[in-house]
Amino acid sequence: MEQFLAQAKASAQVVASLDNTTKKRILNEMADALVAGTKKIIAENKKDLKYARENKLESAMIDRLMLDEKRIGGMAQSLREIAMLKDPVGRVIEGWVNDDNLRIEKVAVPIGVVATIYESRPNVTSDVGALCFKSGNVAILKGGKEAQHSNAAIAAILQDVLGANGLPVEIISLLPDSSREGVAKLITMDRYVDLIIPRGGEALIRYISQNSSVPVVKHDKGLCHTYIHSAADLDMAVEIAINAKCQRPGVCNAMETLLVDRAIASHALPRLYAAFNEEETQMWGDSEVQEIIEVELATDKHYDTEWLANILNIRIVADIDEAIAHITRFGSGHSEAIITGDYAASEKFLNTVDAACVYVNASTRFTDGGAFGFGAEVGISTNKLHARGPMGINELTTYKFKIYGSGQVRG
Repeated sequence: MEQFLAQAKASAQVVASLDNTTKKRILNEMADALVAGTKKIIAENKKDLKYARENKLESAMIDRLMLDEKRIGGMAQSLREIAMLKDPVGRVIEGWVNDDNLRIEKVAVPIGVVATIYESRPNVTSDVGALCFKSGNVAILKGGKEAQHSNAAIAAILQDVLGANGLPVEIISLLPDSSREGVAKLITMDRYVDLIIPRGGEALIRYISQNSSVPVVKHDKGLCHTYIHSAADLDMAVEIAINAKCQRPGVCNAMETLLVDRAIASHALPRLYAAFNEEETQMWGDSEVQEIIEVELATDKHYDTEWLANILNIRIVADIDEAIAHITRFGSGHSEAIITGDYAASEKFLNTVDAACVYVNASTRFTDGGAFGFGAEVGISTNKLHARGPMGINELTTYKFKIYGSGQVRG
């Protein structure tokens, strides 16, 4: 492990020094190689799917695990989009001349060695590898055992392109020891690793946060809410709510709880109920909701659960203040939305709700690196430091100060 990490650390200087033209060309070559390797990737993915079904993994996890020609094409397209992004390295974030006539520039630089721990989604292997490469970082990838064959096939393709260009394969590599013990060792190797990004279950993220001596940016759970305000357009509200919950229930930016203003609940809830029934959504609600529609009784435990399934919590709230109070109590700081035609209400919600992404009249499903124009994301950070929300190439940089003088000394 230590020898592997030392090699990764050494290769960080190589990737950090690449110019944007070279990075762009190599990323496009990686995209072409993924498409050319489609049959091989699918063959390896079938082994993982077989393992997943034999071990009775949840349907949402199997959906995230599955690769086909279309999804691999999407992975390749993501790499091409990342290739086209403006180079984040060397950006002058700000600059000024101080009282001593020193010219000071705050300049973006790579973080160094970035280790990402994730589950289920093999596309993360190519997305994170490409994002780290574009931002001048080394990517160490630790996927779940349920995707080991798929991840190995994808990583090998990316490494072949690196090798063909005379670059160290350690720039994008899988952690050689993917056991629990291997991860436990990785997160203490702050001599070699600069950042850990865990993506996965609550227990994994808690363990890494509590035990890592390497800085951690958490891709934590997504307890997302949609609040239908009394001034909402109900047609819009129903369409957004259905999309937020049902378009892809097993992802972190899907809605878990629907909040509805009491003033409109009696005519809004029956319409919402009919729409969710068509989607075969299992619904839970408080006692007030039960007086209007037929649902099971929800408790605080339900409101505190990230279902990652086609299950929805519903609660009636008195007003925007009660809605915000509910989100403050149960939200995870991921994505929250208000549906309203009232400008003052929308601004109050935007300015008061403490979350990485706050929406007005749109689905929380847009919290995604690709949807934000980042090409992809390393994760969706629920941290407040140093990155928040979808982490693209700019969030994979830190900065240094460059100071230009002409012989100044401090008196």
